[in-house]
Amino acid sequence: MSMSRCLLFPSEVQMFIEGCMCAVGTRPTHARSLADVLLEGDLRGHYSHGLNRLDLYVKETRAGICARDGDPLLEKESLATALVDGKNLLGPVVGNYCMNLAIKKAQEVGIGWVVTHGSNHFGIAAYYSIQAMKKNMIGMCFTNTSPLVVPTRAKECTVGTNPISLAAPAKNGDSFVLDMATSAVALGKVELHARNGMSIPEGWGCDAEGRFVTDPRAMLSGGGLVPLGGSETTGGYKGYGLGLMVEVLCGMLSGSQYSKNIRTWRMTDRKADLGQCFVAINPENFAPGFSDRMADLLSIHRNLEPAVPEMPVLAPGDPERKHIQICRELGGIPYHLSVVNHMNELASTLGVSPLLPTHRLQP
Repeated sequence: MSMSRCLLFPSEVQMFIEGCMCAVGTRPTHARSLADVLLEGDLRGHYSHGLNRLDLYVKETRAGICARDGDPLLEKESLATALVDGKNLLGPVVGNYCMNLAIKKAQEVGIGWVVTHGSNHFGIAAYYSIQAMKKNMIGMCFTNTSPLVVPTRAKECTVGTNPISLAAPAKNGDSFVLDMATSAVALGKVELHARNGMSIPEGWGCDAEGRFVTDPRAMLSGGGLVPLGGSETTGGYKGYGLGLMVEVLCGMLSGSQYSKNIRTWRMTDRKADLGQCFVAINPENFAPGFSDRMADLLSIHRNLEPAVPEMPVLAPGDPERKHIQICRELGGIPYHLSVVNHMNELASTLGVSPLLPTHRLQP
């Protein structure tokens, strides 16, 4: 299915997102923090977590479900740890505050482990791990989310897509960047298949009775996503375990909402009160030569002989690096025209101008 794509400059998208958020009363610096994360998502090719999500943040801020202003509150700290109250601010505002604190602690004592409650949807998890990586640290980031995943042997959604992210620096600006949901697939992919009338692969989701289905509509009406690994026989219980592990680090440590107590996805009837965890580890406190070994580990895998010649073996973060390179060559980010039009409609209702340009079409 070919959809026309429209090339937008990052600066245009940045201004547009900030304009929309400020129009609903968000503090300008907070709007900028959100725009930075969403733009990074799109640059990395994760369009589900970029401009495409702006309507969610606008809706929540408009409804007063998400705070327009204020600062996260440091509730409790030791040399290496901290507990933060996100004060129901935009997720990226809370995330930046927590990761900066974790990095500061890791620079002083070798590790920083910061957990927050009262947070909101924060975009791609890798955005925060990468902040630590840019300071030559290992960064980790986790968040709980609305329950969308049905545990192994169950019929009801009680686990979020609960992502795991770890970023580590290698020599000469190279890096390992893992960012993955603990569900087999993202909900957006299933929604896209339903919209286009396509069936989904076995092992993505189940219906209301907990049976694996290939019809996305059966999954979207009362069913749910399944854990990474799919069915019990193919190791789905491992994905289920990882999802709960993230919950231990987020909901359990922070005292936020957790599991099926978190509000339903896309429902803005109440605050999200998400739990999130941010970690920075200083490799200097361990064996010397970390970034050299990282570079070697990456090259071992990238230089493996591929099973299919035209499909090289990749390291985590490589597909994103490739997408960033494509954007660089194009001089902008390619978006589906439908997304651009949808966002322009949203902006019009807010009285925001200029709208995103729709004339730079790509064949």
